[in-house]
Amino acid sequence: MHKLRFALFGNTFQAKKSASVQKLLCLLEENEAVILIDEAFHRYLVEEWKISVPAGVELIRDDAFEADVVISMGGDGTFLEAARRVADKGIPILGINTGRLGFLADVTADEVEASLRSIFDGTCPTEERSVLQLEYDRGAPEGYPFALNEVAVLKRDVSSMISIRVDINGEYLTTYQADGLIVNTPTGSTGYALSVGGAIMQPGSRTMGLTPVAPHSLTVRPLVLTDDAVITLSVASRNHRFLVSLDGRSEKCSEDVRLTIRRAPYTIRVFKRPGSSFFSTLRTKLMWGTDPRE
Repeated sequence: MHKLRFALFGNTFQAKKSASVQKLLCLLEENEAVILIDEAFHRYLVEEWKISVPAGVELIRDDAFEADVVISMGGDGTFLEAARRVADKGIPILGINTGRLGFLADVTADEVEASLRSIFDGTCPTEERSVLQLEYDRGAPEGYPFALNEVAVLKRDVSSMISIRVDINGEYLTTYQADGLIVNTPTGSTGYALSVGGAIMQPGSRTMGLTPVAPHSLTVRPLVLTDDAVITLSVASRNHRFLVSLDGRSEKCSEDVRLTIRRAPYTIRVFKRPGSSFFSTLRTKLMWGTDPRE
């Protein structure tokens, strides 16, 4: 009988959350799972919090690992890093929340056992999350050129705006005078884009958002596109450079480089909590429709 392989990624967290990790490891061991742990996270668990790690654990030292399930322990930032490590492997990810809000990492400590049970018996549903791909017309991005949440173009200095010309499928849209511009997936619509007034998009809606950051003109508004659109950005800046951020991973870019953003050729699979829905998440995480007068 095939034993399920679980790859565990995590971040540093408060000591009081260490019990959640210990419980998870015990549950995996009881179910005779093969356990893989990211080397840096393993070192943290053993040396900092003295957690008892089962014998026979395999260490993950690079991105060339094989697993049936990936578990992310932390907040949404930890989940995004786990998604980067998974890339196009097609391994579904379970996000256990030891952080704060948690849209991606939304399984609480009390729900871990039920979620694992549904994974072992094959009844835990998954959903596909689209990914963005960034390309330069000369050279290539310094790091991983894919983003689950968003690709953002941002100014570098504290005073002057940047000019961002946008072409969609080869047709000119407009030139934004702003602090930046966010191109986001439906997953990213509840992240950075939401904080600057972007539209919330349902996962699986096959859309992408275009949201300016502090635009100079009140006539520009967030725009929702179908995710087969190809977006080209040309940036002009007073200091001739700007920042490109992919899920928070930033790099400097010269204004003579043109950026192309499109849907990536793969998706990220995410485990859903049994009985959960996107709309219930909006109500609980964002207190959607809550009236403080009541």
